[in-house]
Amino acid sequence: MSNSLPRPTSPPLKDDAYWQALFEQENKVAPESPPASDEPTPTHIHVNGRMADANFRLSPETDPWLEAENLQKQDKCLVLTVSGYNKGGLLVYWQGLQGFVPASQLIDWPELHLSQDRSQLLRNWLERELTLKIIEVNRSANRLILSERATLIGADERETLFEQLMPGDTVEGYVSNLTDFGAFVDVGGVEGLIHISELSWSRVVHPNQILKPKQPVKCQVLAVYPDEGRIALSRKRLHRNPWQDVEARYKPGQIVSGVVSNIVNFGAFIQLEQELEGLVHISELAEGTFLDPRNVIRKGEKVRARVLHVNGRDKRISLSMRSVDLSHT
Repeated sequence: MSNSLPRPTSPPLKDDAYWQALFEQENKVAPESPPASDEPTPTHIHVNGRMADANFRLSPETDPWLEAENLQKQDKCLVLTVSGYNKGGLLVYWQGLQGFVPASQLIDWPELHLSQDRSQLLRNWLERELTLKIIEVNRSANRLILSERATLIGADERETLFEQLMPGDTVEGYVSNLTDFGAFVDVGGVEGLIHISELSWSRVVHPNQILKPKQPVKCQVLAVYPDEGRIALSRKRLHRNPWQDVEARYKPGQIVSGVVSNIVNFGAFIQLEQELEGLVHISELAEGTFLDPRNVIRKGEKVRARVLHVNGRDKRISLSMRSVDLSHT
């Protein structure tokens, strides 16, 4: 790792969107008060006999939030029974507090699964005992986040890693989990997140277009949050930004060659360079009238096109294949 850059006092991120997505499902659990008679009863909350004393507190004077903060600082493990689930993960109770275990923080969570199978997968954890560590305590947001993955590494190792990592460092790891909003990367027992917007300079519909589970990956550290145990990573910033001088390299009227990288209802994307795509709108694909671009062009096909418009700021290149020699290059 290179430590040439000083650690900034404030992380260079415009907001916390990198991690907000991870916990966004937490707010979709059952309401604390019983629903009104005309409201649907939550179906994904289950409490069994072993959790009957989950609301018990050691003493009236004990503040469970302070106790949770102490356990987090001490890196202590808790053995809790799964009492429910929602789309984002599992629910547990400790000292009267509802805790949330994101699915990505489960050791045995399958990296590849269909979204419609997610609820059934999470249901399989009901009544199971898990050894967990607290990774976030936020009293004001009523948030208690726990992790099973965090139990795989000791506090001293985590602390050492967070002390060493600095924004600008290059780190290597492997993909531990893929989600709709990014890829989690194990960088030595601690997971960092590559947000989907940091995977590639080109358009990414889903992270599995770029990475696969267990795949080795090299990343740049964007920000380190030791207190929250979070690391924001980028894959694309290790590569040259192809949009930086795109208007100097591509001009209206220029004939270019590329490969069809994706076909959508409104047209086709043509990869011109690594992580640089242009769009051929359906109206510019060919002469004549047709409803589906797939009737005209195939994914992986090598084509020629004319540049219509280039906008480096908005990362857009408009192309046309009409009246162009479409012979394969």
